Amino acid sequence: MLITNGTVVTWENPNRILTGHAVYIENGLIADIGPTNELVQKYSHSERIDARGQFVMPGNICAHTHFYGAYARGMAIHGSAPKDFPEILEKLWWPLDQSLTPEAVRYSALVCLIDAIKHGTTTLIDHHASPNTIQGSLDEIAAAVELTGVRASLCYEVTDRGGENKALAGIAENVRFIERCKQNNLGGRLAASFGLHASLTLSEKTLSACRNAVPDDIGFHIHVAEHPVDEYDSVAKTGLRVVDRLHKHGILGPKTIVVHAVHIDAKEIALLAETNTWVTHQPRSNMNNAVGMSEVESMLRAGIKVCVGNDGFSNTMWEEWKFIYLGHKLWHLDPRRMSGTDVVKMAVYNNAELASKHFVTSPIGVIQKGAVADIIFVDYHPYTPVTVDNLPWHIIFGFHESMVTMTMVAGKILMKDRQILTIDEDKVTWEAQQIAPVVWERYQQQF
Repeated sequence: MLITNGTVVTWENPNRILTGHAVYIENGLIADIGPTNELVQKYSHSERIDARGQFVMPGNICAHTHFYGAYARGMAIHGSAPKDFPEILEKLWWPLDQSLTPEAVRYSALVCLIDAIKHGTTTLIDHHASPNTIQGSLDEIAAAVELTGVRASLCYEVTDRGGENKALAGIAENVRFIERCKQNNLGGRLAASFGLHASLTLSEKTLSACRNAVPDDIGFHIHVAEHPVDEYDSVAKTGLRVVDRLHKHGILGPKTIVVHAVHIDAKEIALLAETNTWVTHQPRSNMNNAVGMSEVESMLRAGIKVCVGNDGFSNTMWEEWKFIYLGHKLWHLDPRRMSGTDVVKMAVYNNAELASKHFVTSPIGVIQKGAVADIIFVDYHPYTPVTVDNLPWHIIFGFHESMVTMTMVAGKILMKDRQILTIDEDKVTWEAQQIAPVVWERYQQQF
């Protein structure tokens, strides 16, 4: 197919904004880019898609999320409001994930993936937990990925909080799913990592078992120092801070994702940089949990590739951009902190590089020859000039998720003119609503 009549934002490095250009797609990849007149003649028999003057861009990427948290929306937390992050885990997330059935796992993924399609997020890296539905849980999510047409990397969160047998079951689920992805990756749309919850719920024995179970070509995905309790627990158990402990076990490295890293110290930053470990930043979640903001600018200066996730918030990644840009200014009481170019470095270039580590077939997150055709249309009509230099601020102050009108993954249109094509959104929503009361009742029964 040939996309015409759009303003193409390539997100190459350096970026280009192309007017009067068309994009030709073949076999799920971007096969050609050039002046519209030339490509119209060259591919005269191809299907034509008129972008109607909209921005044509690579789809957004989410470096860390939790599909399983979908049923938390609107749910009343038992008892008084949690006073800190450990109480949030104990009163909300841990009872909720224990309430999930296989059906609830699948529909949590379906509603989140529909949300992603509607809001222009085409690639997501998920971190799953359902302690009473471990075996086969990643297959439930994979079924949602296959049905909706998005691109996703999945893992199961290993933890000791349910006892040794459940920890071993979590390890087995990761290993099984990794092998499954090697056999069938949905044409490059499905990938796997090895999930770990956090140091504070993992024993030395379990960490060693995880390290021994993971293949060399697969990285870990783990929460780190989201709250000081993670650091204090690690020091009490092992005499080491969290990042040092993970380094001792061989968990860090160029395929591993460390999530949050809010309360790490200078030595831990240095270790993450030395090992080329990825860090993801989720400001909306950090603000909601009142855990603080990580030293993102220091990490970037140290050479860490910091990426952007949403931690289970809505898949409106430009909202995450805004919270990064504004939140760090407020946190430091300094309007000079966190430039738009740093936001783009994390949310565009680092996210794309991380995604390409998971889906190794072709470049992701860029419009260039040979890259995957994961593309969105954005109905943004600015009243001031848009240039390569000022585009980050147009996105932060002007873009809105409702402006996404078309979403494509691997050359397949998933949404056109704001209508989902791959799945019946109304039907999924109705069915999800029938499951919610059951999940909420199971949640309440735990208190």
